[in-house]
Amino acid sequence: MIIALVGMPGSGKSEAVKVFQAHGFSKVRFGQATDDEIKKRSLPAGEQSEKAVRENFRQQLGMAAFAILNLPKIKAIKGDIIIDGLRSFEEYEFLKNELGLAFKLVEIQAPRNLRYQRIAKRKDRPFTEEEMKVRDRNELDNLNMGKTLESADFHILNDATKKELEKMLERIIETLKGS
Repeated sequence: MIIALVGMPGSGKSEAVKVFQAHGFSKVRFGQATDDEIKKRSLPAGEQSEKAVRENFRQQLGMAAFAILNLPKIKAIKGDIIIDGLRSFEEYEFLKNELGLAFKLVEIQAPRNLRYQRIAKRKDRPFTEEEMKVRDRNELDNLNMGKTLESADFHILNDATKKELEKMLERIIETLKGS
């Protein structure tokens, strides 16, 4: 089984990944390709370098770039996989075509104010509310993410505790393992 998570920044995708990993899923993080390229090019860490690398990959490979870059890694893993970082509708379509029925998409959603609070507390990559509004708009408009969110097989509203999120995800895992 191969599950990809999609959601706006701060919705709880990283916490969801931990739940899947606790259930034996191997993680593939699409953003790792960006991190690796930044290191390879000796670029300064930060959003500006990340954005430049992401845009460069998409110019070279199209809007499905991160799915294309990570497909060999996905196919090499035996067992269940959780994909963190799927964004564009083209990435979704590419993986759906390549992986077929084994591939499922789970949307994690949370109210905007809660997402912004979570992101402001991050130690590694905090953003201001204004920066988050720009990032949200960019993901929805430039990555066609709205269509990706709508295409999810499962939708989770993550507006309560981590324990509640865990319970909802475990129900999805049970449903998929039973089918």
